[in-house]
Amino acid sequence: MLSRLRWHLHELDPGTEPVARSLNHLRNLDRLAERLEVAEGTVARIARDLTERCRALTIEINELEREITSLVAKLAPSLVAICGCGPLTAAKILGETAGIERFKSSDAYARHNGTAPLPVWSSNRQRHRLSRSGNRQLNAAIHRIALTQAHWHPDAKAMIARRRANGDGGLEALRVLKRRLSDVVYRALLADIPLTLAETT
Repeated sequence: MLSRLRWHLHELDPGTEPVARSLNHLRNLDRLAERLEVAEGTVARIARDLTERCRALTIEINELEREITSLVAKLAPSLVAICGCGPLTAAKILGETAGIERFKSSDAYARHNGTAPLPVWSSNRQRHRLSRSGNRQLNAAIHRIALTQAHWHPDAKAMIARRRANGDGGLEALRVLKRRLSDVVYRALLADIPLTLAETT
């Protein structure tokens, strides 16, 4: 819907492109609605309608995000405390894991979420590659945490730099970071079990 709105705005005035991701905010949508009030024609009317629908959806999205944030703060404070794990990522991990107690170890959890390394051989030399199996939604959530930590977390940055200095490529270093984060997530979920049980009973 935002893409369609952007296209119609381009049709109306190619010289005033909204900044990327700026239409996700209510204040920007309100300013846009004011600007479109004086515009005439069918394209302007369609743009006004789309702006109003985007505004309604943004309000709904913000309310849902606040609700999810409140629930996750109660159920999984240890998980949210991990650098790079926001409330929506934590909610995705909680939902896709569906009970950490069903995994007998952190290794079993890593196999489930697809961060366990797969050994491969090339020229009589063993190495590892990213797994394409496992729960891809969980894997994507851990991947988001890994990317954030790779940019902002000092320990993660140092580990990636160390791996690359030892000859690993960027993807291999990221694979190692994701595997370690899987263990961090596993321990956080175990720590939050009492809170989860108290909430559901």
